[in-house]
Amino acid sequence: MLLALFSGPTIVFAVAGIVLLLIFLYFVPIGLWFTAQVSGVKVGIIQLIVMRIRRVPPSLIVNALINANKAGLKVTANLLETHYMAGGQVNNVVKALISADKANIPLDFNTAAAIDLAGRDVSDAVQLSVNPRVINTPPVAAVAKDGIQLIAKARVTVRANIQQLVGGAGEDTILARVGEGIVTTIGSATNHKAVLENPDTISKTVLSKGLDAGTAFEILSIDIADMDIGKNIGAELQTDQAEADLKVAQARAEERRAMAVALEQEKKAQMVEARANVIQAEALVPTAIAQAFREGNLGIMDYYKLRNIQSDTEMRDSIAKPPADKGKGPK
Repeated sequence: MLLALFSGPTIVFAVAGIVLLLIFLYFVPIGLWFTAQVSGVKVGIIQLIVMRIRRVPPSLIVNALINANKAGLKVTANLLETHYMAGGQVNNVVKALISADKANIPLDFNTAAAIDLAGRDVSDAVQLSVNPRVINTPPVAAVAKDGIQLIAKARVTVRANIQQLVGGAGEDTILARVGEGIVTTIGSATNHKAVLENPDTISKTVLSKGLDAGTAFEILSIDIADMDIGKNIGAELQTDQAEADLKVAQARAEERRAMAVALEQEKKAQMVEARANVIQAEALVPTAIAQAFREGNLGIMDYYKLRNIQSDTEMRDSIAKPPADKGKGPK
């Protein structure tokens, strides 16, 4: 009998009824609506149905509303739904609002939603406002006026500036500005020993510059964790300059030597040319004497006198010149 009752069209209608009931409960979350009513959150059943149609998870919105309501925050379902459809993290925003309220940090929903949509973790930012973070800077090298290099490491204690999270610079900017301040302070010191004796002067100078302006953080303190002595940059620069000057001097000396050699070669060439001219002139003397004999301008006695004078001149030259074997011993 029971098989007869649940056979054929009866089973089809039963299955269809179950499917329709599940669809109805999916689009009409009665259990979720009842939970909201019990928790004191005023959400209509029609509103939950509309959320489902808009593909907004009703459970996410209702649970976030319950948490906010229990914390005493005034947040509406429309605000949360709009933030979800904009791509925001609803639970993260509500968590941040609750943490900020308990820590007495001024933070409204619009600011928290803007920070979340900007891509920053608003909950982490609130935690950073309560518990400051320590940022360790990389080693920063700077040179004092006496030429000694100092290498400093600093610890920067910061906390989040809620009002500057949207559009504010991040940690990289803080590190760059602190590094710049360290370089400026060490570079303006007359003696590196003064910096080693009073490293707090770096902290005071850097803090007085307002390095956190325009950033998402507020600098609480800057502490010099370590400072080492590096190279003697001044001595290295002087050594390099001396080597450069030496090379310049050597180049100039080589230039002058080359000019002297060229001048000497030029003088030798001139002497060779002058000697060639003399030889050429001497070669013309016999021709001139012969011509004088033919024309009767030179007599035989005049010729002998000229030869005597030439012989005397050669004798004087031979006496003036040292002998070729002078200074050599007997063989």
